[in-house]
Amino acid sequence: MPSDKKGRILVVDDEADIRESLDLLLTSEGYAVDGAENATEGLDRLESSLYDVVLLDLMMPDRSGMEVLDEVRRRDRQIPIFMITAYGSVESAVRALKLGANDYFTKPWDNQKLLIEIERIIAKSRLEQENIHLKKALKQRYSFPNIIGKSDRMQTILDLVARVAQTRSTILITGETGTGKELIAKAIHANSTRAEQVFIPVNSGGLAPDLLESTLFGHVKGAFTGAIASRKGYFEIADRGTIFFDEVGNIGLETQAKLLRVIQEREFMPLGSGETVRVDVRILAATNSDLRRLVEEGKFREDLYYRLNVINLILPPLRERKEDIPLLVDYFFDKFCKENGKFLGSDGRSILKFESEAMHVLMDHSWPGNVRELENAIERAVVLAEAPNVPVDVLPDQVLHASGIRIRRDASGYLPADASLFEIVADFERRKIVEQLEASNWSQTEAAEALRIPLSTLNQKIKRLEIAIPKKSDKR
Repeated sequence: MPSDKKGRILVVDDEADIRESLDLLLTSEGYAVDGAENATEGLDRLESSLYDVVLLDLMMPDRSGMEVLDEVRRRDRQIPIFMITAYGSVESAVRALKLGANDYFTKPWDNQKLLIEIERIIAKSRLEQENIHLKKALKQRYSFPNIIGKSDRMQTILDLVARVAQTRSTILITGETGTGKELIAKAIHANSTRAEQVFIPVNSGGLAPDLLESTLFGHVKGAFTGAIASRKGYFEIADRGTIFFDEVGNIGLETQAKLLRVIQEREFMPLGSGETVRVDVRILAATNSDLRRLVEEGKFREDLYYRLNVINLILPPLRERKEDIPLLVDYFFDKFCKENGKFLGSDGRSILKFESEAMHVLMDHSWPGNVRELENAIERAVVLAEAPNVPVDVLPDQVLHASGIRIRRDASGYLPADASLFEIVADFERRKIVEQLEASNWSQTEAAEALRIPLSTLNQKIKRLEIAIPKKSDKR
């Protein structure tokens, strides 16, 4: 039986046979379907009911589909809309997309492709809504506005951060480069009783040992050549606050001994001074190194390791929490659109959205640089984007080249029964491109024009889908 749970679809078309055909197709797939025979009835239904997708005819007697699209977008920026028409043209397709349509189908359409796109857009839309609610809930619960994640791994981390923030315990944050260790440290400080005091990050590997000690503990006048005046160190400045040691494994052994004393005794002596300075400083540390291995190699003090590792927060790499990628993409779109003053809606948020292929690439990439690599990719996309729908070819080469698609096939050459939606779409797309290339005598320029996509986009698809282009001598 058709169900709102599967999805509710509104078909707006003045042709009764089209409405009946779509109703039969969609209800057989389990969707709940309503029909409207003209633009006025369609707008009335949208006013009184909630729908997951609208299928909108371009040519209707009372108002054009373009006018209806524009009206709907003014009311609801989020609802997915597919245009359907017997009068397909590049101009009308481009105009519909610029007005906010999600896709464009020409009568007669391919039923399988239409069903695939409806299922995809409903899943994407519901995920986005879930993400919006989740971000609101996280902000209300923990006030961690810069830490984005709905995955179980990140929820566990945020729960633990909320629990340990109020303590004065030393915390070791471990994880690969780019996983957001400093963001977690700042969240701990911001939610602690020290939030009104100073937070000082220290690049542990960026300073020579003598300079690092002077920076941390301060010095008195004449303590060393060039010390023309006394200077307070970070520990004294951060009294009652927090110091965060980034890449703590890079600190030299001599400085490690002095750091251990501060943790144990809460006191230190500035360089060149015989007087002890007492402080109350919370220490947070982070590393992408295996400190246990460094201890075994004699490069890190075992007693300091245990002092730092009172509570260990292990941040997962992005490849292990890919369900957070859509959330992060939206967050970075908002951030960089605001910074660049482009593609902002009336609510001040980004109106950019990745095309489906680009989003597939993002979800498929292993992200060795983690969130930092994703952030850089999104900043590049915002700078290069020319329209609200962002194509795949704006992504960095290292992301595109690492995302070749493997389409599984059984012994007969068909997709296996357990093929994913991603494989089904990729297989369909590959076959259509090969058909058009063959029809164009393998001219990529002609094929791109026939497929109504930029040549650069076709080239990227050929690489990703591993389509072999025959040599000139074979094109006969």
